[in-house]
Amino acid sequence: MLKHHVRPNFTAVMATSLLLLLFSMFFSLTFGSVNLSINATFNTLIGSSAQSELAHSIVWQIRLPRLLCAMLVGAGLAISGAVLQNASRNPLADPYLFGLMAGAGLGATLVSVVLPPQLVSMALGAFAGALFAVALVFTVCAGQQWRKVEITLLAGVAVSFMLSAISSFILYFAEPFAANRIMFWLMGSLSRTDWYSVLLLAPVTLLVFTLALALRRQLDALLLSDDCARTLGVNTLRLRLILLLSTALLTACIVSQCGGIAFVGLMIPHIVRHFFGVTSSRLLLGCAVVGALFMIWVDNLARTVLPQQEIPLGVITSLAGSVFFLIIMRRQRLQ
Repeated sequence: MLKHHVRPNFTAVMATSLLLLLFSMFFSLTFGSVNLSINATFNTLIGSSAQSELAHSIVWQIRLPRLLCAMLVGAGLAISGAVLQNASRNPLADPYLFGLMAGAGLGATLVSVVLPPQLVSMALGAFAGALFAVALVFTVCAGQQWRKVEITLLAGVAVSFMLSAISSFILYFAEPFAANRIMFWLMGSLSRTDWYSVLLLAPVTLLVFTLALALRRQLDALLLSDDCARTLGVNTLRLRLILLLSTALLTACIVSQCGGIAFVGLMIPHIVRHFFGVTSSRLLLGCAVVGALFMIWVDNLARTVLPQQEIPLGVITSLAGSVFFLIIMRRQRLQ
């Protein structure tokens, strides 16, 4: 006899998640290589003149922009993963399956190794490389292939392997210092983010989130089948193209600033569906909050676990994601 799962009330779950997010935001500002008291952090945030210039610089120039970037990265990747999973009806769909990470890595490698550093920044090269990978996938899937989502995913995997091979070939002959810098960046880090990164990621994340919410009914229709969606008046081909392009743009911006942070867009939507619900509106709102909350604590672990060192974010998210899916596979096997 199947057990009936009673899903918690959406309002209660969302309120709890928001409270946890606010607590995590403030708590994250208090500790790091230089620990600040709760009173000192609060007074610095409200602009009290009693605080030192050092505390003001630490909070406003280092920790606060990094915290906001972590929230935007977590929310953006989770939203992109949820949109792609609903649009493709594939629970394993992920932003990086379209070759974005490999393309960004190739762009960053070319800028750092081949071009003069004063000519193009590594972030700009990564962004251009990510868009090139997306354009390559779209070219392969042009025409009637758009109607087969699995072909798009396979094309992304093939493009990813090809671009990764080119990057590895270039790094093999590169200067060791430049190669190490690229390898660390590819594993993901928020150490180089600043207010410019916030100003870049915030509008793109908000735009994609608003667009996905506006298309929530069409996304729900896609969950049924393409035939049902077309019966309801949804142009499935145009809808998927819009969703793929928007999520690709958002992920490319994230990769250009933070490098590769895998499994977030794959893992968070599954957690949110369990606690918030499966409809697109609840899923998107939940992903925005839980994704931001998740990435805040991943970054906290990355910068505090080892003294005087920072663990790449991609290492932590990949470890958590792999364990998460092993547990999911185990549960499905036992059912």
